Amino acid sequence: MAIRTLIIDDEPLARQRIRSLLNGEDDVEVVGESSGGHGTLETIRQLAPDLVFLDVQMPEKDGFSILKDMPVENRPLVVFITAFEGHALAAFEACALDYLLKPFKPARFRQALAKVRDRLKTTEIKTPGPRPPINHLQRIVIRHAERMLIVKTEEIDWIESASNYVVLHCGKTNHILRETLSSLEGSLSPEQFLRISRFSIVNIDRLRELKQSPEGDYTVSLGDGVDLPITRGIREVLDRLEFS
Repeated sequence: MAIRTLIIDDEPLARQRIRSLLNGEDDVEVVGESSGGHGTLETIRQLAPDLVFLDVQMPEKDGFSILKDMPVENRPLVVFITAFEGHALAAFEACALDYLLKPFKPARFRQALAKVRDRLKTTEIKTPGPRPPINHLQRIVIRHAERMLIVKTEEIDWIESASNYVVLHCGKTNHILRETLSSLEGSLSPEQFLRISRFSIVNIDRLRELKQSPEGDYTVSLGDGVDLPITRGIREVLDRLEFS
């Protein structure tokens, strides 16, 4: 079966070169490309690749952060692409399978692919076979002083990013959790929660209205009167909300 492969690099020429090197590999299928950024984790979740060629230095979100925020369940194999030799140790510490130092030669690229094949064979990963079900969060534990509060995910109206923290908005009560929004997103049920922007995830059951401004910008209104902007692809949001 083909090794489902995703190429993530902010440089189009770099992505093109990797794709051209993969064209001669009969057991590799390139399922997509990405320039990185904050929608990368969603791309990985949707495409479910077996292998990711991941650039280290990208303007919006570096490769190490992307790997760190990937859900542990069904995490693909990662081969880092870097122009700096000093990143090699960090790449292995981050549990990457290999790293390629730009500009790399085709022979070195084939060595990395050989490692991928060996790992897939050793762990008996079958691609693109059925993947085990993901157990999404039903409850979130919030530590507060000497107490631990238990918040059911169904009670959350929306989640707001605050740097390395998130704010859980539950009616008139807010809870602060030390977690990145991207990391938490991977643990939430996509049937219940939808990321509408870089800064917010909403509980789909709380949505009451979709609005469009004269300038063409979109917002969603929650049941408590909160309006939140939509900055991700509106078509995907519409499909998820079945408004199309």
